[in-house]
Amino acid sequence: MPRRRQDPAAAPDPALVARAAAVDDELRVLYPDARCGLDHDGPFQLLVATVLSAQTTDARVNTTTPGLFERYPDAAALAGADRAELETALKPLGMQRTRAERLLGLGEELSTRFDGVVPSTREELVSLPGVGRKTANVVLGNAFDVPAITVDTHVGRLSRRLGWTTQKDPLKAERDIAALWDPERWTDGCHRLIEHGRAVCHARSPRCEECPLLDAGLCPQVGV
Repeated sequence: MPRRRQDPAAAPDPALVARAAAVDDELRVLYPDARCGLDHDGPFQLLVATVLSAQTTDARVNTTTPGLFERYPDAAALAGADRAELETALKPLGMQRTRAERLLGLGEELSTRFDGVVPSTREELVSLPGVGRKTANVVLGNAFDVPAITVDTHVGRLSRRLGWTTQKDPLKAERDIAALWDPERWTDGCHRLIEHGRAVCHARSPRCEECPLLDAGLCPQVGV
């Protein structure tokens, strides 16, 4: 009799599910104030800031957006921005021509297709210029309280070291994490992983000797 192929959608190992929950519980204690690293007031500002955060840091974006939002407070203002002035405002982030092009297109699409209102579904968000799944998930989770997993470099790295996934593709890693965590953990759990990645579980020289997850027997140190 031929062997049955393993169902790729089979439920994950219960022990791994329990360990993943325990990791988040531990991180919740370590980083009780973990939140989105991009300063914003409302969906429009978060969407713009997240689009700008590609290939730069949240901290650098946060130094640029206050003046940007003062000059362009809504989608209509952004759509009508003078390109040269917008590029000048974005110059500290680098790639100002590309970033300006994306923001002009974003403002135009929001104004013409959505009456200036940021949409609250993933399908509509990813239809906007410069908005991929990662950006859409950031906005869904932090502006609309829709559970969403954001797989940035920290979340991807930690999820592999913790043995939750072997995937480097963000979408595949997202699906693996979603299978382990209840949705209520998704948004803020990712913020906590990011905080731990920045503070302890560095890419090149992880400080395993200082890691409470290792002390608690929760990290198998995959690839470390």
